[in-house]
This record gives sequence, structure tokens and C-alpha cells, in this order.
Amino acid sequence: MEQEGASVVITHHITKGREKAYEKWLNEISPLCKSSEGFVDWQIIRPIPGLTFVFTMIIRFNSVSSLKTWMESSQRKNMIEKAAPLFAQDDQYIIKSGLDFLFRPDGEQQQVPPRWKQYLVTWSAIYPLSVLIPLAVLPILRSIHVPENRYINSFFISATVVLLMVYVVMPNYSKFLKKWLYK
Repeated sequence: MEQEGASVVITHHITKGREKAYEKWLNEISPLCKSSEGFVDWQIIRPIPGLTFVFTMIIRFNSVSSLKTWMESSQRKNMIEKAAPLFAQDDQYIIKSGLDFLFRPDGEQQQVPPRWKQYLVTWSAIYPLSVLIPLAVLPILRSIHVPENRYINSFFISATVVLLMVYVVMPNYSKFLKKWLYK
């Protein structure tokens, strides 16, 4: 039986000054990807001006085979070829099922830990963030006069939690727990 759900994390290092052309390219490739069989979700993490320069896409499909079909499709290959002049580095991606990508820092080819250990580690990281992040985010939202609204609050809190989980917490936390995770 095929494992349900798969994600690809794609990083594109864009040549300085070519960001607008890349955004235009994203608008072209997005509908092609979204119309692929098994497509679930598409998220783009844009660089912070003056601080970062990498665009990161997280694309989810309902199965590994559907995701691989899209990633190896002639449509995607043609679009990547079209965008190649915008890239400072080649198109790079990692395909993972579930949340496996959080447990393989820097693309290590190590075995993925058992799901129950992934669950415990992820939960133990998310719980304190879900308690502490609102204490930091909500005052900021109020100070910039964002109206108090449960959905707006949740949007910014969850975005901050996911950002911290993917880029800060899990790479370090999984290294810290490496012996236990892979035992």
C-alpha cells in the first residue's frame, strides 16, 4: 500500500535583481502544478528583503507517486528550463512523505525515525511554541493596529510557529535528539 501524502521542499536561489521575473514565472507554473493529479497544497516562503534571497516552495500531493509524476513531468521540466536564467543555483528539491523532511537536516541520507518518535518530537516542539508565540505575536499585531480577530490572530500565530519549526527548532532539536531518534 502506498504511503499517503508527500511533500516536496524546493529552494530557488534567485539572481539579485531577477525577483520580479521569478514572481512572474511562479504565476505561470502555479496553475500547472495545481492542476496536476493528486495536488493538495502549495506554499511559498518568500525571501525577506535585505536579509535572505532564497524562495522556498512546499508543495504537497496526496501520494509520493503523484508528486513524483509532477516533479518529473515535461511541463515542470520545461518551466524549470525557462526559469534557469533567473537561478543563481540549480533547482534543488527534496521529496518526503509526511513530516520526514523535518527529521533529515541538510539532506542527510540517514534512515527516517519511526513515526511514533516523529510524533513525540514534533508535538514536544510545537506545544511550547503554541503557548509562547501568541505572547509575542499578539502584542505586535495590536501595536501595528491589526484588528483583533480570531482568524487573523491564528493566521499569524500559525505562520510564525511553522516558520520557526521548519527553519529553527526542528533542525536543531532533531540534531540534539539524534541518538534517541535513530536508535
